[in-house]
Amino acid sequence: MTTPRSCAAGIALVLLCVAAGRAVPEEAETVAGYSAEEALRLGTRMYREGLLPSGEPMRAMVSEDIEVDGSMFSCQSCHLRSGRGSLESTVITLPTCASWLYKPLVGREMRPESEARLPDRLNPPPFREAYTDRLVGRAIWVGKDPNDRELSWVMPRYKLSTRDMEILVYYLKHLSAEFSPGVDDTTLRFATVVAGEVNRTDRDAMVLTLQAIVRDRNSQTRHEERRAQHGPFNMEELYNPYRRYSLAVWELQGDPSTWDAQLEDHYNEAPVFALLGGITSGEWAPIHDFCERRQIPALLPITDFPKLSDTDWYTVYFSKSYFQEGETAARFLERFEAVVKDAPVVQVRRDRRAGRDAAAGFNAARSSRGLKAPTELVVEPDRPIDKEFWERLVASHPGAVLALWLEPADVGDLATLAAVEPRPPAVVLSLSLLEDQGDVLPAQVRPFAYLTYPYSLPEDVGRSRLAVESWLRAKGLPVTNFRIQTKTYFLGWMLAASVKRMRDDFYRDYFLDVMDMMRDEYYSIGAVYPRLSFGPGQRYASKGCYVVQLGDGDPPALVKRSDWVIH
Repeated sequence: MTTPRSCAAGIALVLLCVAAGRAVPEEAETVAGYSAEEALRLGTRMYREGLLPSGEPMRAMVSEDIEVDGSMFSCQSCHLRSGRGSLESTVITLPTCASWLYKPLVGREMRPESEARLPDRLNPPPFREAYTDRLVGRAIWVGKDPNDRELSWVMPRYKLSTRDMEILVYYLKHLSAEFSPGVDDTTLRFATVVAGEVNRTDRDAMVLTLQAIVRDRNSQTRHEERRAQHGPFNMEELYNPYRRYSLAVWELQGDPSTWDAQLEDHYNEAPVFALLGGITSGEWAPIHDFCERRQIPALLPITDFPKLSDTDWYTVYFSKSYFQEGETAARFLERFEAVVKDAPVVQVRRDRRAGRDAAAGFNAARSSRGLKAPTELVVEPDRPIDKEFWERLVASHPGAVLALWLEPADVGDLATLAAVEPRPPAVVLSLSLLEDQGDVLPAQVRPFAYLTYPYSLPEDVGRSRLAVESWLRAKGLPVTNFRIQTKTYFLGWMLAASVKRMRDDFYRDYFLDVMDMMRDEYYSIGAVYPRLSFGPGQRYASKGCYVVQLGDGDPPALVKRSDWVIH
């Protein structure tokens, strides 16, 4: 390992290579003895995970004398995945990507033709000279910029061998070096996906709302295209980023196993910068996997079945759906004073996807808390869930708390639980699985039945609902599926804010980095969720769920029994 204080020989070696014309070229066949492709893979791991090519953690010094490893201070954690830098409190982390490092830093970026229009006396000297491969290595080793100024000690000084440094520098030379596919001088191209047997009303609720958002963007009310082409040089930073939106609708038919090939055909015909929204009647996983492989952002699809992953990057979901409701139920029951601490827990579900997901979330939450796994009862498709079923269940598991991931047709005889002895101390169900039909739950069990509810409570949606409905009327769109339309409306709001913050840095990873840095959102989505929150690498924006009981009225009122975030 080369320490910051003993890296002179390594720097000299890099200098020697540069002088001899052996610096790593853009099309190098080998880098530090590796193929260019392998060097990029290893450099990616160094930058994102803080791991050396050997698999060992990178070592570094911070605050002059504190040694840390790369898993604590990876490059990505501050400079972001795109390398475009970040701002947190008073700490400014400058970009470290190719499009920024290898050119001088001046007070304002301008086009070459604009610099020619500016008198020489008004051209300021560079604030920072351009980096070279050697100077990038020196900055990482000893914390000096090209003007020989010392970088803040917030920036770690990494202990890297010359060979490892060559790999990392090669990666940085390719990081955000060229705009991502799906963008040109005038247009940002997007697509939305309609997959499977989506009913026409729901399809149109998403597609027509999204198309209205795109029309709004392209309405040219302030003549942005003309200004982008002919605006004054001192305003180019504001005008140059303007792009029109185009939106394609990719319809996927047939078995989900064929969707990947269909997506490839659509993409090859016209590459897009990102997927917006989208809707499916079943699994989203085939689209998720396609986007992960092609490195295409996919924003907020309408799906009950997101792919759950702690590591995938490119798809941002509204929530974990039924899995999240299962997690909520487990954590609520753990804190529920009326339930005996050591009471057994029994889960009941049909062998269908929604119930499986809810049960998986319930089990995962209990496991993470060190709680005993529940007994699980999977009901065969042709087996009735009737009075005798509940009597046998209670007799077999006296005193058990019941987690029932069932659908409306399965709860008609649930009133039996109110009459048996011993009566279950608590029953928990999903109001989503009951298709929001609280009235199907017999009145006799409502005093000890608790339901997960992943949306804003009805009494809290007034102003937000009015805003969305007014916008839909202004666009000539009837309210058909309000949740889908509101989610799509929020996507448009989020898209506009993110594209504006990107300026003209049209890199897909930066697009997602910008979204990760958004503030928590309450108002624009309040008619569906009380809160959406964002953060680096977070891919499920709704992180809460209510637990409610059914009160009086027809339909019955929802009585809140937990806060929105209970975990």
